[in-house]
Amino acid sequence: MDQILNKVGSYWFSRKANKELNSVGDDINSLSNTIEGGTKWLVNKLKGKMQKPLLELLKEYDLPIGIFPRDATNYEFNEETGKLVVYIPQVCEIGYKDSSVLRFSTSVTGYLEKGKLTDIEGMKTKVLIWVKVTTIASEGSKLNFMAGMKKTRRREAYEVSRDGVAVDKF
Repeated sequence: MDQILNKVGSYWFSRKANKELNSVGDDINSLSNTIEGGTKWLVNKLKGKMQKPLLELLKEYDLPIGIFPRDATNYEFNEETGKLVVYIPQVCEIGYKDSSVLRFSTSVTGYLEKGKLTDIEGMKTKVLIWVKVTTIASEGSKLNFMAGMKKTRRREAYEVSRDGVAVDKF
């Protein structure tokens, strides 16, 4: 009887342990998929360094919180060089209340300084055609977009975070 109980117990224990291990593996996979591109974020979190939310970083650098899609929350920022990389789950575009439209690749890079994001890669705006945005600069109530030419828009249009609409290509 003891042998039967031992076998049943070890069988039950191994099944339970296997389920738990599979669950941990699934959790790790979903975590890595969730933070795709944001590995530095994970490393910092494991080291105990908490990264401030993207919206807070934009406010700190005097840029409106709505210049990136709402679901763009993972980013890497090097305070020494000012290099910013923002990860976006899918290629998308956002229409703003002033009728302007921005299109985003899955990662947007640039150099962040007070009131400015320069050397931008991964962002376009529609003028007559889609044109690459190179710089965004804040000047009081205006937000200047340099995209082959300088285009000024009212800053208030970008003060609210919005969802991106999926598009086929960047």
